[in-house]
Amino acid sequence: MDKDKILNEIFSNDPFGLLNVKPKSSNNKTPDERLLASFNEIIDFIDKNGREPESTASNILEFQLYSRLKNIIEDNSKVIILKSHDIYNILPELNENIVNEPKPEYSSKVEINSLDDIFEDESFKEMTTDEERLFVFNHTPKHFEREEADFVARRKPCKNFHEYEPLFKQVQQEIKEGKRSLIAFKQDNLIEGEFYVHNGVLLYLEKVDFQKQVQNFQSGNRIRIDGRTRSIFENGTESQMLYRSLYKILLSNGKAITATQEAVNIKLQNNFNDITAEDQESGFIYILKSLSTNEKISSIDNLYKIGFSTIPLEERIKNAEKEPTYLMAPVKIVSAYKCYNMNPQKFEQLIHNFFGKVCLNFDIYDEKRIRHSPREWFIVPLKIIEKSIGLLISGDIVKYQYEEIKEMIITK
Repeated sequence: MDKDKILNEIFSNDPFGLLNVKPKSSNNKTPDERLLASFNEIIDFIDKNGREPESTASNILEFQLYSRLKNIIEDNSKVIILKSHDIYNILPELNENIVNEPKPEYSSKVEINSLDDIFEDESFKEMTTDEERLFVFNHTPKHFEREEADFVARRKPCKNFHEYEPLFKQVQQEIKEGKRSLIAFKQDNLIEGEFYVHNGVLLYLEKVDFQKQVQNFQSGNRIRIDGRTRSIFENGTESQMLYRSLYKILLSNGKAITATQEAVNIKLQNNFNDITAEDQESGFIYILKSLSTNEKISSIDNLYKIGFSTIPLEERIKNAEKEPTYLMAPVKIVSAYKCYNMNPQKFEQLIHNFFGKVCLNFDIYDEKRIRHSPREWFIVPLKIIEKSIGLLISGDIVKYQYEEIKEMIITK
């Protein structure tokens, strides 16, 4: 039996009709419809941005729209088709001779017998002339429909990097020696004059020019603080990205670097002793104990909150069970110190620095299920806290450090 006969028997023996393939209905757009759709994307861009796409754009999608418009302008046949849709008059005027030229016609059915027939087909030519088609996504939001970033910072060579290079070498050495360490980056960590790591590269936040902006929302106005930064990177580059942009990239893939204990103590002690009329204020340094029924909190021995309040303490803590800073639970007042003729915020800051290694690392959720990380709770015996406050008042705390293992304050 020959092969043809075998194949005929196979195809004829199909009781379920599995081999009867119905031709697919074609909903493909005509070339004119595709051209108009691509032109409408340019119109949408002008609606959104108030200008034509530019060749100097750093955004690749905008540059593609510019190339597409240029291609249309240079093709009289396309201008003829699109001129009636040109609401912004971005296409050139047509003279009578061009207008009367017949529009290109495309055959709906072309017999294909070879590769040459495919490449000569008008549909293929239409596809290949519009090179941006590969980058057009019909079922995803256009890039200009999304809120664009205010500024995309580009790193550039730092002309005076030789002034910063010794600082980076010193910080690297201090990290190796254990005088500095890498810690998780959090909201309050981004401070002018400090060092950070992003994508494995050390950076120095030299300066922030803060500005306030009022944002309008249905629920009311909000004050948004932002500003340009100058960040120096250890690879010899610098950037002027927005403060909030820097915060976001460090939050997603960054680390904060602690200052050396010696540098922090010297800085804070100088500020503590440099009291001016503006610094003088009354307030309370307080020690609180949590009355939380959460087993993860109540099971921790020697857990205390050390903080500062400018209002009477009873008033400050009356809604403790609704505030994340009090671990969403009532608290008990253990001790309170009324301060006169001193800077209590700096007093509190010294306490927090002194007990930084025993700070509670705990996330808690408020009534709206928003996560918070309270930073004023410490796991340390009460007698040690009280002794440290005495050392702060006398100014001798810079001579001591807290030894967690021995639970005692020792001379450096």
